[in-house]
Amino acid sequence: MPITLVSARNATETAPAMATFRVLPKMTKHEIKEYLTKIYNLPVTQVDTINYMGKRKRAIGKRKSVYYKYRDFKKAHVTFGPGLTDVGKGTKMEESEPEPEPE
Repeated sequence: MPITLVSARNATETAPAMATFRVLPKMTKHEIKEYLTKIYNLPVTQVDTINYMGKRKRAIGKRKSVYYKYRDFKKAHVTFGPGLTDVGKGTKMEESEPEPEPE
């Protein structure tokens, strides 16, 4: 699971379509662009990345405290080309009704 969609925005008259993905920290901008274009055939024009450090937590028990940390991650803000206007997030597929059993 190298890329997970966090949020998406459709294209408007003034701004292109954009999406935010959560990716592995070791992935580069070039790898993200190549992944989206080759596997999903998306027209990617720009990729911006931000590194996040995992949140540090403390669990306090009766006798001692335990410290732990969430995983580090990276977010990628991807801008798509003019060929993509609708990112398709939030659309529902029509469910097919179950066929009645023959008697």
